[in-house]
Amino acid sequence: MDDKETLRVGVAVRRLRRSLGLTLAVVAERSGLSVPFLSQVENERARPSARSLQRVADALNTTVGELYDAADCTRTVDVVRAEPEGEEGPGVRALLRGHHQLHAMEFTGEQDTGREFQHRNDELMYVADGAAEVEAEGRAYRLERGDTLCLSGGVRHRWRAALPGTRILVVAVADPIEAIEETRH
Repeated sequence: MDDKETLRVGVAVRRLRRSLGLTLAVVAERSGLSVPFLSQVENERARPSARSLQRVADALNTTVGELYDAADCTRTVDVVRAEPEGEEGPGVRALLRGHHQLHAMEFTGEQDTGREFQHRNDELMYVADGAAEVEAEGRAYRLERGDTLCLSGGVRHRWRAALPGTRILVVAVADPIEAIEETRH
């Protein structure tokens, strides 16, 4: 592992510690390491030795390998290959894996759910091929290839593909990830 990968394990440590409902003080007590050092590890300002990381893993009832596997999820580069059929159903494909600050989908073909949407956060719709008809806040819009529509959070809307072979990319700000408030002592 390079230094950057070693540092990223701090994010995994923090995530696991919070999911277990543990404070830094509890992990420090269990591991025999100091609260300031653990805080630096979690905030990627310090690189733990193999021995220190083992002590943290033991305190969290996990293994160093599992911490590294979890740290792998924090990578900033991820390629999602085109697949003939998405898991979400015919003509629908997720463009991102895992938890990100964005939610992105590709819709291909004649999509018309017939339902109205209202999202908490901003959303962008880009017509890569074909055309789409969008109704937003009582107004109708026709989008052609290359057109983009941006909707602010809370705007009611519905859309449908207007031509066969239409391909639409929808990117939205994801719902916030719930953070566990840490009790400070």
